[in-house]
Amino acid sequence: MTDKPVLRHPEKARRPDNPSPKKPDWIRVKAPTSAEAAEVRKLMRDKNLHTVCEEAACPNIGECWKHKHATFMILGDTCTRACAFCNVKTGKPGAVDVSEPENLAASVASMGLKHVVITSVDRDDLADGGAFQFVACIDRIRATSPNCTIEVLTPDFRDKEGAIAVVARARPDVFNHNLETVPRLYPGIRPGARYFHSLRLLQMVKEIDPASFTKSGIMVGLGETRAEVLQVMDDMRSAGIDFITIGQYLQPTLKHVAVDRFVTPDEFDDYRAAAKAKGFLQVAATPLTRSSHHADRDFDELRRARAAIDAAE
Repeated sequence: MTDKPVLRHPEKARRPDNPSPKKPDWIRVKAPTSAEAAEVRKLMRDKNLHTVCEEAACPNIGECWKHKHATFMILGDTCTRACAFCNVKTGKPGAVDVSEPENLAASVASMGLKHVVITSVDRDDLADGGAFQFVACIDRIRATSPNCTIEVLTPDFRDKEGAIAVVARARPDVFNHNLETVPRLYPGIRPGARYFHSLRLLQMVKEIDPASFTKSGIMVGLGETRAEVLQVMDDMRSAGIDFITIGQYLQPTLKHVAVDRFVTPDEFDDYRAAAKAKGFLQVAATPLTRSSHHADRDFDELRRARAAIDAAE
């Protein structure tokens, strides 16, 4: 008698398949087959750590792991929400691993990272949404790798009073929280979240720490219009967001929401130009752009852009 395989998305199992259009030529990625990628995978397993690279089926995993770049996912591998676009496992999470901050810091030191990205699953089951685990990880990395800059990509901490401030006051070098899509599509794409709450979160980070860099991203190809994307850009700038990322949505499984269309590289160029004209310090807009892709290089660009503005004033 064999055990039934554990479903990553039990809430989607009975849904009909949602086939997407065929991928165009400009959507091409390599599998993570390098020796460096194997080393990163072994380190994650040895330290009982998770990466969003694997859990969210990121298309850039081969490139990033070859250069020993990884986005660490804390608070386990099981999310309490079930967004229509996300491949992270959903269900009832386990207990918070108290050794996770130490293991994460040891991995950062072992990999010799100069910039680290820390994200997490949604933990609506926790009183603080996992905010204190973010702070513990930031503190341990600063203690063991003082020259490493830290970027957090947080959940929305919805209905977790004070949680946003707890993380913001830990002073990560970059505070990222993704809006994901345009407001009109939230009910079907991101039903557990609220657009203006996410926008307000990033505005609050700036109010707490005006010197911080804030960052947010959206996916395109879900049925949004160009006018809606431009409005999101304006909303982000009103909230003081410094860095916008825009990438093509790719369907993880047939049970997830289908791709509405594949946005062309020329359209991404247009979005990039529009975002720069609206005053973002940094813009990443390509079909394969993801929140943490080239995060170390992009952080250097952010600092240079702000320094140039300060020097001109």
